Amino acid sequence: MSSPADPSWSDGAVDPTQAIIEAVAAREGVDVTDVEPPAYEPLYTVVNPEALDRLFQTQAQTPSVGPSVDARVVLEYEGYEIVVHSDGRVEVSELSGIDDSVDGSISS
Repeated sequence: MSSPADPSWSDGAVDPTQAIIEAVAAREGVDVTDVEPPAYEPLYTVVNPEALDRLFQTQAQTPSVGPSVDARVVLEYEGYEIVVHSDGRVEVSELSGIDDSVDGSISS
């Protein structure tokens, strides 16, 4: 089951890394300030937060040429598969345990 998060950085409001933390907090039913060590692993253990934010910041600032491309980053964090889309969507779904090969992949 997948649940998109409300936060969006496509309008500059929330960075992707913050959107991930907010989406996980919503999925877990906890306050966003609770998603921190020691209860949760730091996000930087699975992705470089600065690089992720910069990737989508650059994507948002680059003028579109031709058809729109949905760039996305897929990573595993705290038992969830997180899909971060260039349009600001963050999807959180429980890991199925079937395919462990999805870990920080980038596609466009």
